[in-house]
Amino acid sequence: MPDTDIQQRFLFENGHVRGDFVRLEASYHAVRERYNYPEEVGQQLGQALVASTLLSATIKYSGALVMQIQSNGPINMLVAQCNHKRHIRGLARWQRAVPQDADLTQTYGQGRMVITIDNDHNDERYQGIVSLDGCALADAIESYFRQSEQLETRLWLAADEHQAVGMLLQRLPDTQSKDDDLWHRIETLGATLTEQELLHLSTQEILHRLFHEENIRLFDPEPVSFRCSCSREKIITVLRGLGSEEAHAILATRGTIEVGCDFCNHHYSFDKIDAEAIFATQTQTPTPSTRH
Repeated sequence: MPDTDIQQRFLFENGHVRGDFVRLEASYHAVRERYNYPEEVGQQLGQALVASTLLSATIKYSGALVMQIQSNGPINMLVAQCNHKRHIRGLARWQRAVPQDADLTQTYGQGRMVITIDNDHNDERYQGIVSLDGCALADAIESYFRQSEQLETRLWLAADEHQAVGMLLQRLPDTQSKDDDLWHRIETLGATLTEQELLHLSTQEILHRLFHEENIRLFDPEPVSFRCSCSREKIITVLRGLGSEEAHAILATRGTIEVGCDFCNHHYSFDKIDAEAIFATQTQTPTPSTRH
């Protein structure tokens, strides 16, 4: 049985190619169970969660990588996020059924994919935008690498009702290869990988099936988990930014302030007593110091 909820890196020792596997099961279910997703929508979300984790593994950073699709098709919004701790979360919105065996245009219509990298240590934000071209989500992400990163990258994604999986191959820049034909050979072999093999074989079995003649270093798997970053404290910060007058106006109309997190579907409730405590520190007048 393949390992679940992992990201596992591998490296071709005789060349300039790296790879990554991601397999999600419990974390995939944790995201999907928040909403009653149709199967086709849930599988697209699963592929996006895998893709965001694979992309996150290609960079060194402390923060979050967010993949977002906005479009006018059956799935009109999709967000998948992975941070440097391999905590994932995501959601999708749909407005009509996705046809079976639909290509990228039939699934999303006209739209774009935005990939954003937020760094915890500074205010710098990297953002890349690509159109939704190709037959599948993996095609659009490969276009992102070609246009924004200028790295030769191949990606395979698959999801069913139980799990979401993916494999990434990437040619590393500015390195001296001992085997000039390595990338072409690996890319060609990778293209023979089927969706069923990706879903049902372990990392070791896939590597042996594809690249048994290559010298590969397989690193230890690292865990991936569902984790939402929302909290009552963060919502309180938002309410303070809203202002006491606006908050009390909502309380006067509705009796409580209800705030929900789209990602985990958790709801936070604040009554008049909560509001008084939240804004108490803002209304207190500092006592002037007296010098003798």
